[in-house]
Amino acid sequence: MGAYVIVDTKISNPEEYETYKAQARPVAEKYGGIYRARGGEMDVVESELWSPSRIVIVEFPDMQTARDFVDSEEYAPIKAIRHANAQCSLVIVEGV
Repeated sequence: MGAYVIVDTKISNPEEYETYKAQARPVAEKYGGIYRARGGEMDVVESELWSPSRIVIVEFPDMQTARDFVDSEEYAPIKAIRHANAQCSLVIVEGV
């Protein structure tokens, strides 16, 4: 069963964040990740619990592979770039 990494990002340093984007994609793809949404136009219809800023959705083959990507040694220094240049919420959710 597939799984999705969903990230909401509020970027504070757009120039440096471009470095993150360029480096993150190849690592996600190495783990079988397929980008389904990457900061595109949003229509927030309901926002009682949260108001998203910039949504990224990456599909992975399963929950474990998604976790392996997020926790991988090769992603760690790239994740640090994201943390230094944006505030984020990240969830991994199992697909149907």
